[in-house]
Amino acid sequence: MIDLHTHTTASDGRCAPAELVARARAAGVTVLAVTDHDTVAGCEPARAACAEALVELVAGIEITAVREDADLHILGYFIDPASPPLLAFLQEQRQQRIDRVRRMIARLAELGMPLDADAILQRALDNPGVSIGRPWIARALVSSGYVASSNEAFSAWLGGGRPAFVPREGAAPAQVIARIHEAGGIASLAHPGPVGRDAWIPDLVAAGLDALEAYHSDHDAAATARYCAAARRYGLAISGGSDFHGDESHGPAAPGAVSLPFEEYERLRHSPAIKS
Repeated sequence: MIDLHTHTTASDGRCAPAELVARARAAGVTVLAVTDHDTVAGCEPARAACAEALVELVAGIEITAVREDADLHILGYFIDPASPPLLAFLQEQRQQRIDRVRRMIARLAELGMPLDADAILQRALDNPGVSIGRPWIARALVSSGYVASSNEAFSAWLGGGRPAFVPREGAAPAQVIARIHEAGGIASLAHPGPVGRDAWIPDLVAAGLDALEAYHSDHDAAATARYCAAARRYGLAISGGSDFHGDESHGPAAPGAVSLPFEEYERLRHSPAIKS
């Protein structure tokens, strides 16, 4: 199995890199990409664990871009995690995440649900490579007894249009794609089905997009077929993965729940966009 979309505790996953690799290996995954949000901090620990487990690691990332107040997640594959321009860019992205989380916690307090902001933010402040996000707030809401689950936290308070939601500030898609290319990688649009912005795909292609994530846990067979066809139409490669977080309220229960076909992986990793 080939799973090119997973998350660790470096962002909003619940598994440390070594645990993620162990669970992936137990599930039969032979090629694994760690694609944490706006950070590469999980890549090197995962590389060491993959070497022991005889799992092929693809160094990756999932970077959030913003267009017209909508989030677009761009996956980067085969990147150089030590790329100085990429690291500087990601530092800015993570600071914007911290600022946004502070504002959302303040809104929750105004709504009668005070949370310990310092406790929520501490791990990201102590470890600059760690990337914070709304799931951290959702888990705090659950542990404080304000909601029963992370899903409820998002549907009632943290999701788009909900009372505590704060729109994201971030880079434009073209800038994100350029940063991925500068780091030697290829750029793929993550889970386009739930995003619902298919009309933007031609603009992303013009900006240098290399692939579409056709295989994803939120795509049924019809959606997968539709995005495979779109990739062929635009001359793009195809990516795919489970979007595993290790959180029962977020994604599948195990890495490898969605696997990219081997022939598509071969096309992806031989993409002419990859810098040797």
